[in-house]
Amino acid sequence: MLKTMASGWRVGLGLGLGSVAMLALAACSDGSANKDPKPVAELVRTVSVAQVALRPIGGVQQASGLLVAREEIAIGSELGGYRVAALLADEGDAVRAGQPLARLDDGLLQAKIAQAQASLVQARAQAKQSQAEAARVEGLDGQGVLSDEQIQQRRTAADSANANADVAAANLAGLRVEAERMVLRAPVAGVVLQRNVRRGDVASAGGEAMFRLARDGMVELAAEVPEDQVDRIQPGSKVAVTLASGVELEGQVRLLSRRVDDKTKLAQVRVVLPVRADLRPGGFAQARFAQAEAPVAAVPEKAIHFEAGGPQLATVDADSRIRKVPVSLGARAQGWVALRDGPPVGTRLALGGGAFVLEGDRVQINAAAAEPIPEPIPEPVPVPAPASKAAETAPKTGSQR
Repeated sequence: MLKTMASGWRVGLGLGLGSVAMLALAACSDGSANKDPKPVAELVRTVSVAQVALRPIGGVQQASGLLVAREEIAIGSELGGYRVAALLADEGDAVRAGQPLARLDDGLLQAKIAQAQASLVQARAQAKQSQAEAARVEGLDGQGVLSDEQIQQRRTAADSANANADVAAANLAGLRVEAERMVLRAPVAGVVLQRNVRRGDVASAGGEAMFRLARDGMVELAAEVPEDQVDRIQPGSKVAVTLASGVELEGQVRLLSRRVDDKTKLAQVRVVLPVRADLRPGGFAQARFAQAEAPVAAVPEKAIHFEAGGPQLATVDADSRIRKVPVSLGARAQGWVALRDGPPVGTRLALGGGAFVLEGDRVQINAAAAEPIPEPIPEPVPVPAPASKAAETAPKTGSQR
């Protein structure tokens, strides 16, 4: 019986310890299930900020280009096969309209003219004879003196002779026109830029120009300006032009090209220059276009971040979160860039570290990097007068003896 009681006590003790262990495990599992996970701390980056502000953006825009004739005229011979007999103008000469530049040898042409004159005389004589024979048969139609066929032949011969005379006259007139073209003349007044012919050369119709002329001697600057800067230049505005020799001239914008070079992305701006002997087409010159300053929305240059999609600004909203905004840039001056398209004036922009933040990141503004607000200047405090002067100015009391 004692053995039976002992074994029953051991079984009861084992069951009790097992229950306690299970209750402890259940308590531990309930505690771990009800415990909330720890939140992940959000990374906040400290940045310095600026604002989109109204600033006067202007200054001077520089460009370079070549000197060109405003209107270049090519002069060549309309006749071929004639030798150049004389040169009457050279490069650099100022010529007037109609002035001879060169003369061709017209010996062969004069012989053709003489032959054409003789042919004309002969044709007119034959026409006169044919007209006389046709006149004799007038009124003989149907009378039987001559057949109608013979009468018609005489009239046809007269008409043909008159036509031959007209052809001879036209041929002579054409040769005389050629005789006038044997002298090359300047179509307008100007300056000879180039002479490509020598005495003894044979003229070729439609070949290379013998002379190149700048009308009225006007030379202008063809400045090449980036396509995004052309719209900032206005026709009629003044331009300071510096030649390769260092001479400075004042010009004026005449026209803006409507075409942009597809390779260089530059557009031409034509600048009118005064007529001078030292302006040579093909020479190099620099231009400075003065631009009026006007207040526009501008941002600091260091606030602009260039990415694959173009320039962007990292703006800071009311919740101190970053918002990336694409912008279109304009002129630059003194560390600021004008905005053609972008956020409104007063928008906060991330400066320091703005290039390393992402859309929606929370930032902390670096107050130490902000521009200090100027303190008001205190009013001057009156300085008390010295004691000696105060005694002199103080009213005297008591009786005077």
